[in-house]
Amino acid sequence: MPQMMPMEWTLLYITFMTTFLMFNIMNYFAQSPNKKSKTKKSIEINKTIWKW
Repeated sequence: MPQMMPMEWTLLYITFMTTFLMFNIMNYFAQSPNKKSKTKKSIEINKTIWKW
C-alpha cells in the first residue's frame, strides 16, 4: 500500500497503538490482586534483663 497518503499511515498507526494500549491496560487491571493471608505472624521479642 505505498499509494496511501501519509495522513492515512499516521491514522492507521494511531489506531493500532490505541487498541494495543487498551488491550494491555485491560489485561493488566483484569487480574485480581493476591489476597493477604489471614494468619498474622507474631513478632517475638526477646527481652534481656541485664544484671550488673
